[in-house]
Amino acid sequence: MKSAATPGVPSDAMDNVGAIVLGGGRGTRLYPLTALRAKPAVPLLGRYRLVDIPLSQCIHSGIKRIVVLTQFNSASLHRHIQDSYHFDNFSKGFVEILPAEQTHESGDWYQGTADAVRQQLRELDHLRAKHYLILSGDQLYRMDYRTLLRTHLGNDADITVACLPVDRKAARGFGIMKTYKNGRIKQFVEKPVGKAELDPLRIPEGVFAEQKIEAKGREFLASMGVYLFKAEVLEEILSAQEDWIDFGKHVIPYSLRKRRVFAHLFSGFWEDIGTVRSYYEVHMANAGPKPPFYLFEADWIVYTHPRYLPGSRFADVRIKDSIICEGSRIFKSSITNSVVGIRSIVREGATIERSIIMGADYLETASNRSGPIGIGIGEGSKVSEAIIDKNARIGRNVVLRGSRKLKDCDGDGYTVRDGLIVVLKNAVIPDGTRVG
Repeated sequence: MKSAATPGVPSDAMDNVGAIVLGGGRGTRLYPLTALRAKPAVPLLGRYRLVDIPLSQCIHSGIKRIVVLTQFNSASLHRHIQDSYHFDNFSKGFVEILPAEQTHESGDWYQGTADAVRQQLRELDHLRAKHYLILSGDQLYRMDYRTLLRTHLGNDADITVACLPVDRKAARGFGIMKTYKNGRIKQFVEKPVGKAELDPLRIPEGVFAEQKIEAKGREFLASMGVYLFKAEVLEEILSAQEDWIDFGKHVIPYSLRKRRVFAHLFSGFWEDIGTVRSYYEVHMANAGPKPPFYLFEADWIVYTHPRYLPGSRFADVRIKDSIICEGSRIFKSSITNSVVGIRSIVREGATIERSIIMGADYLETASNRSGPIGIGIGEGSKVSEAIIDKNARIGRNVVLRGSRKLKDCDGDGYTVRDGLIVVLKNAVIPDGTRVG
């Protein structure tokens, strides 16, 4: 499929772009969701994985040569990518996995985002790219990368940084930049603190107005962790500056004097899914009546592993403001403001509120069931403000009630993180258990 032309971008320009998706580190802030999987492999919105977002957007934007750099707990991520992303023999497209490995040049794990790319430089030659697009594997947003390339080419930039407006409170958690009127970045501060450091970075409201973006109290430009480099510039920087191990902390701020570094302003929904709480809140928002990330765009669908599952079956069920995915069986129960993933089973009398039920990796039936407690939510159980990981078995009359009052702790088959009860993958919660 040939991408539609974007004004200011030659129709074949995306053929010169190679994408590099960063698979992330240990994902400690998302633990226990990352206990058995890499962060980009964490399930998303019932049927996807986090990595499906950047990969789908590359495909829609006309980028067909993509590598994914992986390191920790990467087996399930490898399986997902291999099972999901296949190009025909005539497109010359591919999604390739590049794991961290020992070489004569390096025997270390990736030390940071830039170091991950540095260690794979010789493997990137086959992308035959004039520009490298650097993406994160754990963000939720929708961007046409052709608009980013238009900004990049229009400014003859060495580096272009995608950014979005944020308020003062949020600014403390981002790389914040100050620009000239033409969009060139003149200052970049990683996670500024204090009024003295923040105030000089404020952006006049008129700058946003010129881009037809409502400021709404947002005075700062934050890096999204999305970068576009001229290929030779990225290779020169990473080869010459081996102590620059992170793009946000080192490469971008230290390149401002000698390189043409520009900002590309983005105004849509964007969320960095870095913690259990942010993961939960994104799901609750998208289960609501006005989801910020709309999944029903016919020409911009999210790709994932194709499955051959039956339609979900409901028997005397009350459902409100929820996402229910295929292959599920739900009987005489109530589900409110929740996400119910593929192959889920919810039994009679169960109540689910403001929760994420990830579902199962396989369809369980009477013939393949193991143990007295089946996969899914047991009869009469009540689940609220909880995340139930895949293949979990919740017994009868279990009460899992998350609350901001709950302190972080680890239990038998579950943990509490930031007031949320997280039932571990493959865990069994016995009949009558009460948490919260």
